[in-house]
Amino acid sequence: METQYESEVFRRPLRIGIAGLGRAGLLEHLPALRQLPELYTIAAVCDLMKERRDIVEREFPNVRTYRRIEDMLDDPEIDLVDIALPTLDHAKTALTALNRNIWTVVETPLAPSHDAATMLKATSLKARGKLLPYAPGLFAPDFRLAQMALEDPRIGTVFDVRVRRQDYIRRDDWQCVKRCGGGCAWYDGPDALMQAVALMRTQPAQLWSELKRIASLGDAEDCLHIVLKSRIEVTADVEICGAHLAPHEPSFMLRGSLGSFTVNPGATEGTLRVISPSFKFPRRRSSVRTPSLDDMHENLPVEEITLRLPEGAVAGPTAYWRAVYATIRTAAPFPVSVDDAVEVIRYLQLAKQASPFTK
Repeated sequence: METQYESEVFRRPLRIGIAGLGRAGLLEHLPALRQLPELYTIAAVCDLMKERRDIVEREFPNVRTYRRIEDMLDDPEIDLVDIALPTLDHAKTALTALNRNIWTVVETPLAPSHDAATMLKATSLKARGKLLPYAPGLFAPDFRLAQMALEDPRIGTVFDVRVRRQDYIRRDDWQCVKRCGGGCAWYDGPDALMQAVALMRTQPAQLWSELKRIASLGDAEDCLHIVLKSRIEVTADVEICGAHLAPHEPSFMLRGSLGSFTVNPGATEGTLRVISPSFKFPRRRSSVRTPSLDDMHENLPVEEITLRLPEGAVAGPTAYWRAVYATIRTAAPFPVSVDDAVEVIRYLQLAKQASPFTK
């Protein structure tokens, strides 16, 4: 039976400290957390730039502000730290937090190498699973629609998955500089590959990759193309491109033995285009005889079906933070696998090592 104390603990907002007030921390994480005041209290923030700290302090007058991450991690009034620092600081900061037994969310990428990611995983095990990879793509509405289509029998057996993230942007920040850990492989690759592997429903056995720099003003890649193939003949084709003018391709396309599914970036509905479920294929078999000159195409009745998220479904970044709260407060299983997060770092490291561009 739940005691009154336990009930109060479960309902109590988590006191979160945000490390890093750049585009991710200030423009993505904070707005999502702001929508969940019943679940989170912005207890502390940390950034080298005072003007960034002041932005948060004006909205949350009781927030504690820090310049050094070590000082924020010493704050006893923090339940959870959200690491949104530059890429090369992710792993070492997360290790420090986990060694202090603090629940830790880490922005993508988890780490800039497979060895560092593996060390994080081991440290999290010692900290009783307090590592929570940030993977908002697994909660995105278009991805959830793709999951629904994957389970829809009308599409048949899915044999091909395509994931697209496209834009045209001439980046000029540290995210486009190799020595700073920049490049789309790190800032977008882990999330896109997590989506692809989830839709494959099996671990890849083969990998092909290509990296390019097209529009970026730095020296790091802004185009990444990875093809994953499984042993059960399911292929995932992932493209992240920062040099693709609109209109953009669907964010997800699934091709199955009876039809296909497409959905646009961020959409809450997608299109299933399939052979009519009521149609029965005429019985026929292949022959080794000389074929006739007739057209072999069949007149197939095709239906277009709109798939929508269920009414009231929660998707997007707030869904991620709800999952974090449920895991910490009620011990609910966290839907983002640390094993998968570590494994996609391995795929990206292989892609970088195989590319002459990153040498």
